[in-house]
Amino acid sequence: MSTFRGLPAHVLLVHGLVVLVPLTAALVILCALWPAARSRLVWPTAILAVVVVALTPITTEAGEWLEDRIGSTPAIAKHTELGGTMLYFVVPLVIAAALVVVTHLRAERNRPLGRAILAVIAVFAVAAGAAATVHTYRVGDTGSRAVWTGVVQ
Repeated sequence: MSTFRGLPAHVLLVHGLVVLVPLTAALVILCALWPAARSRLVWPTAILAVVVVALTPITTEAGEWLEDRIGSTPAIAKHTELGGTMLYFVVPLVIAAALVVVTHLRAERNRPLGRAILAVIAVFAVAAGAAATVHTYRVGDTGSRAVWTGVVQ
């Protein structure tokens, strides 16, 4: 998909990731740290994490299509380079969501994980969520600078 109703699809898809990645990160962290939230939100969180992972390569491919059409500048090249690494940040997020699902299922079956394992999962969830959110910001910042100023700082 390269365009949607005449607009470059990348422009539309990017806004989805800018919202969904931090939202998913916050939900994964919340579910990892708070059992009451986990029992209510674990499945929507896991589904959202999978959606984010699926949406990421679609968005980057649409961005590459757009770059081919408008040409590249150093600012766009930097944005493309960072965007190309986005998958490395959302895959750990989906892994963290899967670990939270395992935690939930074990607790439901009265076979809870030990405190040390829960702590490792929580630390991993926080790290994955923070890294994905910060990287989303970095990619978005370079993209907006490329569009509005043509300068990457």
